[in-house]
Amino acid sequence: MARKAKPKSSTRKRGKGKAASRRPARSLLRRAVHNLARAFLGVVAVVIFVIALHGFLRPWPCLYMTREHLRLDEIQRQWVPMEKIAPVMARSVVAAEDANFCLHWGVDMTALREAISEGGNRGGSTLTQQVVKNVYLWHGRTYTRKALEALLTPLVELFWSKRRILEVYMNVAEFDEGVFGVEAAAQHYFGVSAEALSDRQAARLASVLPSPKSRSASKPTEYLQRRSAAIRDGAATIDRDGRAACFQS
Repeated sequence: MARKAKPKSSTRKRGKGKAASRRPARSLLRRAVHNLARAFLGVVAVVIFVIALHGFLRPWPCLYMTREHLRLDEIQRQWVPMEKIAPVMARSVVAAEDANFCLHWGVDMTALREAISEGGNRGGSTLTQQVVKNVYLWHGRTYTRKALEALLTPLVELFWSKRRILEVYMNVAEFDEGVFGVEAAAQHYFGVSAEALSDRQAARLASVLPSPKSRSASKPTEYLQRRSAAIRDGAATIDRDGRAACFQS
């Protein structure tokens, strides 16, 4: 007498079906993660390429400058190479904004600790950080901008020379409402080129940098006169002690 064949287990079929349905889902997830990783690496590569390119090519007008252009209808700006800027102007900017510019790699921890200890009433940003903000990011104290600034600053230090960082800074910094760059500022305030600035004029220009809309290099207050004198002394000091060596030819 022939034995009856046992029916196949429906549980096994259901198990195979579930496993089969999970495989496409896992495959789609892996593909999505792979595509996201490729996109992220692509963005990183583009950012690195652009920063490296700006190490010798003129950067585009920054977001803040573009916004001011739209708001004011017209801005004053004229790019000049480092060779066309008075050396004392470069030293004055460093003395005013980042005296240890030649000694750090983008972040001055001493200045940052002092800024924190004073409750954030004074800035702790280096010239490199300010260049990153002015060229690639936007103005405003947000965690997002500060995080991006922290990521981009080492790249700028890696691909640009100190001399290039200072050159770009002096060409994009705002010295008065709608007046960008040291050439436009020298002509606006003193009627001379950036190359012809005296030590007194250079110190006056550097003294307005923290608050260019509320300070005037041609009509300095008593406070600005004192600050300008301190900047002149600081510029001479960093020239003597070698802290200007990284950007002076």
